Formats: sequence, C-alpha cells, structure tokens
Amino acid sequence: MIRKTVANVQEALQGVEDGMTFMLGGFGLCGIPENAISELVRLGIKDITCISNNAGVDDFGLGLLLQKHQIKKMISSYVGENDEFERQMLSGELDVELTPQGTLAEKCRAAQAGFPAFYTPAGYGTEVAEGKETRDFKGKMYVLEHAYEANFSFVKAWKGDEA
Repeated sequence: MIRKTVANVQEALQGVEDGMTFMLGGFGLCGIPENAISELVRLGIKDITCISNNAGVDDFGLGLLLQKHQIKKMISSYVGENDEFERQMLSGELDVELTPQGTLAEKCRAAQAGFPAFYTPAGYGTEVAEGKETRDFKGKMYVLEHAYEANFSFVKAWKGDEA
C-alpha cells in the first residue's frame, strides 16, 4: 500500500518546485492549509499556479504568496477580499481564471476520477464560455470544461486517512 500520510508540513512539501500547479482547499478563510502556504512562502517557490476557491485576504493564506509575487496564475471562483489580488489582476501582473464555484469543484474532482473533461450548463452565454466548445443536449446548451490537474493538493487537517 502506498503511504500517503506525512509527519509534518516540511515532509508534505518535499518535491515542490517552481512552476508547479497546486490545488488548495478551503472556502474563504475557513479550512485553508495555512501551514502549507506558509512553508511555500518560506521555501520561496515561485511561478506557481494556484487553484483555490479564492485568494483570501492580504495578510493570510494565499495573500502571503501574492505579497511575495510567487503566484503566476490564480484559478478561483471569487476575487474575495484580497486587495493585492485585485491590484495584481487589474494591473496584468497576475494571470487570473475565474470559474463558477460548482464548475471549479467539478474540474478538480473530474481530474482525480480520470475524466479529462465534462459538459456543464454553467457559464453558457457568458465570458466563461468564450473560446470553449459548446454543445446542445436535448435543447439545452452546455460548455465543455477540461479537468484541472495539479502537481500537489494541500488541505488543512489534523488527522488523515492512510487510504
């Protein structure tokens, strides 16, 4: 059996490198893996893509990575209350992909389940669908969304299931 549990955050982040893509759990400021994020800041990992519900706030969580300009691309469903995220997005310093919340969750789930893409009605007729394949199913239009893949996924937990 593959052992997936680790003793500490340093062990959890072994193998992270510049340019990788990370999925980070949490919703707003609840449940974010702040210890893993703090370790990414300490390691100075840069040019990363972060997939998370939002970028939190300026001085906590992903906001710490944004302050150090370690994030190259942010994929989220919500800009949030992070002034630095907004500033970097509007200035063009940060590549941002906004995705409807349910679609974001499904894109994360689909990759892990082995599905490369799926159709969803969310976003049809909006900027979300621009440049994407669309298809009619029984008179309703759907957008083809490709699953997200990441090098690492970080969640906040005090106990993990070895399986």
